[in-house]
Amino acid sequence: MKSPLLALPGAVPAEGTDEGVAAHYGDIFREQRNLARGSGFVDLSHRGVITVTGDDRLAWLHLLLTQHVSELPVQQATEALVLSPNGHVEHALYLVDDGTTTWAHVEPGTAQALLGYLESMKFFYRVEVADATADYAVVHLPAGSTAAADGAAAVRELAYGRDLFLPRAELAALTGGYGPAAGIWAYEALRIEGHRPRLGFETDHRTIPHEVDWLTTAVHLQKGCYRGQETVARVHNLGRPPRRLVFLHLDGTEETLPPHGTEVRLASDPDGRALGSVTSSARHHELGPIALAVVKRNVPVDAVLLAGTVPGTQDVIVPQ
Repeated sequence: MKSPLLALPGAVPAEGTDEGVAAHYGDIFREQRNLARGSGFVDLSHRGVITVTGDDRLAWLHLLLTQHVSELPVQQATEALVLSPNGHVEHALYLVDDGTTTWAHVEPGTAQALLGYLESMKFFYRVEVADATADYAVVHLPAGSTAAADGAAAVRELAYGRDLFLPRAELAALTGGYGPAAGIWAYEALRIEGHRPRLGFETDHRTIPHEVDWLTTAVHLQKGCYRGQETVARVHNLGRPPRRLVFLHLDGTEETLPPHGTEVRLASDPDGRALGSVTSSARHHELGPIALAVVKRNVPVDAVLLAGTVPGTQDVIVPQ
């Protein structure tokens, strides 16, 4: 779904998963700096929007999701996952409840599959699930923004900003007073800096929540049973995940960034076996080239790694 904000001056369309919104508006570092100081907004209107209504919505979602949401306070933002029976991550939801409706935004292209799963699990519960992507669009305001959220159907208040659910037909008009637009590249650079995993980037078909630090934000370890909960509990109580997410400070002398999927090896053994892969990378306005990567758990935390041909040092996200 192509955003009307691509008509703004300087907009360069994003490609791949983020197609439909702007990659940048002409100056990626200025856009990052604006966001870092609480100015501007990011068009996330390519993301899917799911709504759940009905008296049983929170109790029902509580049975399906990894997060404790049965008593979710009104307007409190949270994250949750849908897991496979074997505990692998299938969906990531970014939720808020307004007292009558639970709103969630999800990765581009995943709303229909999620909707199909939710519909199949309704049984006798008094709930209605809808794909509201055609009617509502997500916009992000950074932490410190003084822009009013007037016109938003729902707002997720976060430590790093606010996610607004805006009527799609009014997207251009409502964002006109939010300050300068920033593209998805700027948003991604700050996401990588914040060590926040993204479905389809930091995850693959084998990912369990422990590997990418979702235990701290999207999984409640004391709640009751849900699909995949046995794997979550077993790995948490008895062992360590087979892989771990790391943050990489990359060598700034290289001209190119290692793209998603680039193999990671020990810098001391560049011809050795691959130990993982880059999941996301960006050029940060202060830190220079940075990346997230998923590597084998037993990779020494002090080892210099090689992302393709680019050396990088690690910051630990998930303990070894």
